[in-house]
Amino acid sequence: MNLARRKLLIAGAAVPAVVAAGLADKRVPRVDTHLHCFAGAKDPRFPYHERAPYRPEPAATPRHLLECMDGAGVDFAVVVHPEPYQDDHRYLEHCLEIGGKRLRGTCLYFSGRPGSVAKLPGLVNRAPIVAARVHAYAPGRLPPFGKPELRALWKTAGDLGLALQIHFAPRYASGFEPLIKEFPDTRVIIDHLGRPFQGIPEEHEVVVRWARFKNTVIKLSSIPLQTKYPHRDIASVIKRLVAEFGAERMIYGGGFNASATPNSYRAAFDRAESFIAQLPAADRAAILGGNAAKMFGFT
Repeated sequence: MNLARRKLLIAGAAVPAVVAAGLADKRVPRVDTHLHCFAGAKDPRFPYHERAPYRPEPAATPRHLLECMDGAGVDFAVVVHPEPYQDDHRYLEHCLEIGGKRLRGTCLYFSGRPGSVAKLPGLVNRAPIVAARVHAYAPGRLPPFGKPELRALWKTAGDLGLALQIHFAPRYASGFEPLIKEFPDTRVIIDHLGRPFQGIPEEHEVVVRWARFKNTVIKLSSIPLQTKYPHRDIASVIKRLVAEFGAERMIYGGGFNASATPNSYRAAFDRAESFIAQLPAADRAAILGGNAAKMFGFT
C-alpha cells in the first residue's frame, strides 16, 4: 500500500500538461486540493483539541462538501486536516469514510511534540492519506528547523509515500530548503502560492527559486483580493510562478467552507482560472484538476 502511494507521488513529479490533451475524449477531472472540514462546536463526538488556536462555530461537513462538489462539477477533493483538531484525526477519518473514493486526506503531526509522529503510520494504514502538513506561520508555533525531529517527520512521511505539504510565511522558507534538497524523491507541496504577500518580495523570492527542485509543486490557493492590504497585484505573481514552475507543477485548491454553495464553489474555480487565462486550455485543465487527479491517484 505504501509502495503504491509512493509510486503515484513520484510518477506525478512532473505531470505533463498533455494529460489533459490525452483525455480529450473525456472531461478532465476537476479537483480541489485544499479544503477544511469541521464538525462544529456543537458535535460532542469530535471536540476541538485543548491546544486549538481557533475554534470554528459552524460545521463544514463532508456531506455539505459532497453536495457542493456535485453542484459545481468538482469530481474529487483533498481534505486538509485543520489545526483546531491538532493531531487528533478522528474527524478527518470520518470525512474520508463518508467521501469514499472522491476524497483523500492531508494529515497534521508535530515533529516537536513527543509521540505525535509515531501515530502517522497507523493513520496511513487506515485511511487514504496523501500528504503530511507542516506549519511555519506563527512565531510561537514553528517546527524544529535544523533538528533531527523535523527530519524524522519528513523521512517518515516520505517512506510512507506521502507528500510534504508546507504552509509558511516566506521569512521561514529557508528552514525547509535543506530537507527539500535531501529528499528529492519526496513531493513537496507549497501551500497558498508560498504566501507572497505575507512578507517582503525578497523573502518570497526564496520560494520562487524552489522551482529548480523538480519535487516541488506550487498550489494556486488562497488567492488574495487586491482590494485588501497590502493591495499588491497577485496576477503578476501567479504569472511568474506559472512561468517558473510550469503548468505541470501547479495544482488548485479552494472555495469550500461552511457557507459555500454549489454556485460559490464553481465561482471560486472560475476566479482561479481567470488568473491563468493566458494558458492553453489543456494547461488550465491540468492545473484545475488533471495534475492532482494523477498525482493523488484519483480515478
